[in-house]
Formats: sequence, structure tokens, C-alpha cells
Amino acid sequence: MYRFLLSRQWVILTLIALLLMPVMVKLGFWQLHRHERRVASNHLIADNLAAKPVPVESLTAPGADVPKREVYRTVTATGRYDTAHEVVARQRTAADGDSIGYHVITPLVLADGRSVLVNRGWIPAGSDLRTFPRVPAAPSGEVTVTGRLRPDETTATTGIRNKGGLPDRMIMLINSELVAQDLPTAERPVGGYLELASTSPRPTGRQPELIPDPDHSSIGMHMGYAIQWWLFTAMVPVGWAVLVRRERRERLAARDTAAQAGGTAEPAAAAAVASS
Repeated sequence: MYRFLLSRQWVILTLIALLLMPVMVKLGFWQLHRHERRVASNHLIADNLAAKPVPVESLTAPGADVPKREVYRTVTATGRYDTAHEVVARQRTAADGDSIGYHVITPLVLADGRSVLVNRGWIPAGSDLRTFPRVPAAPSGEVTVTGRLRPDETTATTGIRNKGGLPDRMIMLINSELVAQDLPTAERPVGGYLELASTSPRPTGRQPELIPDPDHSSIGMHMGYAIQWWLFTAMVPVGWAVLVRRERRERLAARDTAAQAGGTAEPAAAAAVASS
């Protein structure tokens, strides 16, 4: 009663099941690896935020990429703000997750003449998106800033398209190489930028809204998705076996029905012969 497994329909169904199982196992491990990377990234961010601050120039230099192991590392920089070359990054979200505005990017000129881009925080966009907004004045004189080291933004890493033809002093990507094109040669910025956390001496007056620390507590649903894929894998042979048993039961029932129909037909035929 299992000869039906050799039929075209059942051969195709069995092959599909055999192909699905390794695919779903692989998808489960893919989600597991994403979970592991997320956990490792959260630990790295937490460690870097808690690490003792170091001078920003000790971790990066002009034209250099910020190492992945140093992302969100707490760094310091001492210098004077170059507000003449201040720019704003467009289409940035406030801490509330809803309001759209700008991030204020101001070069801080270090003692050796180099600079570091400082993301001083968020300001609302206002009504005229084609005009440079009113930006709270940066502290004057020498200041020491503390913040989180961030890598240069690119379209590949952020999904933000670097549009051309923007209004003067507006940018899409916070990228030291792109901003350097409008800075004096002597002020070539170090790679990456500093996300401001505090300033000493403490500035007076209104300042941009500081960007909050990154959320490094969430691990997402990747582990749950991995378990789901592996459960689906286990369900394939179970489902296949259930279908086989149901098919066998239906075929047996059909055979019994046919046998019973044949058994009642024979006596009727014999009676007809006798009467003739």
C-alpha cells in the first residue's frame, strides 16, 4: 500500500521536502549568527562607552577609517570651534524619534592645526529648508569636548543618498573627507567624527539637543527567528509522514469500499443465472 510513493506527485512532493529542510536549517543558522553579532556589538558598545576617555587623535588621523573596535569609544578633544565652516546634516531625527531637523556639525581646530568634526546635536528644521537655519552659537575660546567616536557616514552604511545641489553649508552625509573639501588645507579633519556628550567649560545659553547614547540593550528577534526556522525544519518530515498515513488510509478505505461493492454484485448475478 506504499507503492503510491513512486507516483509522480509523491516523488515531487518528497523532493521538495528534502530540498526545504537544508534551506531552513541554513536560514536558522543565518539568524543565529545575526544574533551573535548583535550581542557582540552590544558588548563592544557598552565597553567603549564605559572606557576611560582618550584623545581622539590617538585613535584616528586625517584620511583614516575609524576601526570597528573603536566605534562609540569615549574620546576627548581640546581646541577652538571654527564656526565659519559649520555645516548642518539634513533629515535627521530628534531623540523623540519623530521630529525631523538637522545635526549641527562644527569643526574643532586642535592645537596642531588639524581638526575634528563635532556633531554638536540636533536642531529643528524650521519652515525654510533651502536656507541655512539659525544655529545656537558654539562656545567661544578654547574648550575640551567629550563624546563618542563615530565612523564616517557613507551611503552603503547608512542608506542615505548623497544628493547634489544642496543649499550652501548643508550636507547629507557626515563624512570627514567630504567636509574637508570646504575646509582650509591646514584644518584637514581626522577620520570619523565626535558625537558630543559634554563640554568643558560648560557652555552658556541655548545649545543643540545632544544626541543620546546608543541603545545597546536590545538584541532583537534573531534568536527567536532561528528557533522558528529549525522548528519548521522538524515539521517537514512530520508533515510528510502525516500526509503519507492519510493517503494510505484513504487508499485502504477505497479498496475496502470497492471490495464490498464487488461482494454484493456476485450473488445478484448468480440469482439471475438460476432464474433463467
